[in-house]
Amino acid sequence: MSRLRHMLDRLIPLFRFKRIRVRFLLAMIILVVPALMLLGFISSNIAKSMITSINSENNQNHLRTSSEVADLLFRNVQNLHLSIVTNDTVNETLRRSNERTEQVTGRSNKLGDEATNRLQQILGERIIDTRFVRSICLFDLNFRVSCIGRSDDVGQYEQAGQGAIAHTDWYKQVYSAQGKVVYFPNDVLGESANVFSTVKLVRDDMAVPGMPIGLLVVNIDRQLFSKVFPSREDYEGFVVLDNNKVNQVQTVFSNAPITSTANTMNERIAAYEEDGYLISRYTNSTTGWSFLHLVQRSALLRQSNQIAYATLGVAALMGLLAVVLSYFISGTITRPLLQLKKLMLDWTQGKLKLPDYFGRDEVGTIGETFKRIVGENEELNQRLIATEMKEKEAELRALQAQIKPHFLYNTLDSIYWMATLQNNHEVARMAVSLSESFKLSLNKGRESITVYRELQHIGHYLNIQNIRFNNRFTYIEQVDEGVKGMEIMKLLLQPLVENAIYHGLEPKVGPGTVSLTGIYDDQQLIFTVEDDGVGMSDPASVMEGYGLRNVLERMKLAYGEQSTLEVESEPGKGTRVTLRFRPKVE
Repeated sequence: MSRLRHMLDRLIPLFRFKRIRVRFLLAMIILVVPALMLLGFISSNIAKSMITSINSENNQNHLRTSSEVADLLFRNVQNLHLSIVTNDTVNETLRRSNERTEQVTGRSNKLGDEATNRLQQILGERIIDTRFVRSICLFDLNFRVSCIGRSDDVGQYEQAGQGAIAHTDWYKQVYSAQGKVVYFPNDVLGESANVFSTVKLVRDDMAVPGMPIGLLVVNIDRQLFSKVFPSREDYEGFVVLDNNKVNQVQTVFSNAPITSTANTMNERIAAYEEDGYLISRYTNSTTGWSFLHLVQRSALLRQSNQIAYATLGVAALMGLLAVVLSYFISGTITRPLLQLKKLMLDWTQGKLKLPDYFGRDEVGTIGETFKRIVGENEELNQRLIATEMKEKEAELRALQAQIKPHFLYNTLDSIYWMATLQNNHEVARMAVSLSESFKLSLNKGRESITVYRELQHIGHYLNIQNIRFNNRFTYIEQVDEGVKGMEIMKLLLQPLVENAIYHGLEPKVGPGTVSLTGIYDDQQLIFTVEDDGVGMSDPASVMEGYGLRNVLERMKLAYGEQSTLEVESEPGKGTRVTLRFRPKVE
């Protein structure tokens, strides 16, 4: 350790330049150059943040517009559903088919040519845009089917039996939708990978209004989204995601150059961000699908990096100029300062001969100030010492004056006798206790009191409070006998008990206990006041009040700055206040 200290003592002076000019130059290098570099770094980050923010805002607006375009296309699909399910011929065909009782096998699983021709007729008569409709399938309640745009089969349910459709999640979801068009991210019949399905429950509007009579499946080509999302740069793309009821995300559409197999939306977005993409998200109101816009962060911030390099270059050039200029300017500052230094050295040696006139610059102002300091130094020192003594004395008297009672306890004696004559013993006891409390507070004008008499003061205070609150409070006193004869500053312990009653036990429902302990240990008096009241979550806040803060300030003034007041508390379990100080020994 000594060898290390010796090495440091030899190295440190090497960096303590004696000339102010060298220090000034070094300070300029240390302050200016890093500051300019930091300015360039901050400017670059601000530029990146602005570009990112503007890009996110623009992308959000683009997604909102794309969602509105998608809503228009989805509205065409919904209108197509409505045209089919409200067609009288379709409804009649479904009702007749539902009345057929033969088992759904072979050709009996078809609705028939009439249904197919009617679907083709409706589709041909439409004036709305149906170019993205790839197939339409109409089912009765027995899942007999008629399709256009595909063969009359049920895809993956062909082998398992068409009745298996009734047990699928998508069918249950459509049935629960009560006639609303439900959007699914894939082909519910499991035949095509390039379409997504829209399914609607067909209701009977004649015999039993609202009774389901069939199911309508319209498959839409995913290329619909190529009309929704505009062609952008090659470093960005769009993704449409669907969250099902168990929070399993499925991809409806994607033209982004990356893929992710994450199971949830948050995991999928996190995977995109790990791949270096900035993400904007918008929820489509019709389908509930999430539209994502992905932008490569590196490509987006390429221009901001150029700004960063340019800013750092300019900052470095400015730093170099600042160092060169500081070298010449420092000379004009240090020369007058060296002259002023010589005057100060002469003054310390008692041979000062001040000039009649200093320059009009800042150094000259310092010289004039130095002349005033020389003339007023001794007078100022004497006044400062006297002022500090008076301030301490005034502060002590002010704090003591705040707690001196100014009541006439003789009047309380009269109240006592009047209460006694009227047989009001509670009032009489309270008057006696209050009178004795005032006497102890006055203490014949003395600022110190024995611990024994301070404990009497506390006893009278507890007597008054128990009369007020019908003996709710129990007081436990455990003070060493050797401590009771020692003298302390008056009203040092009573405010602690009063604070425990007022803040701890009064708000508590039912009886409460306050205890006081006192010991003399290691030349210190240690008093602890503890209650089982309501407690508090922020013990430090109690010092903002007048009571405990006044006790601590008086204690520090009387017994020194090493005196302490500690507060420990927990809500619902009570509060403990501990005083520690070194008493004055006669």
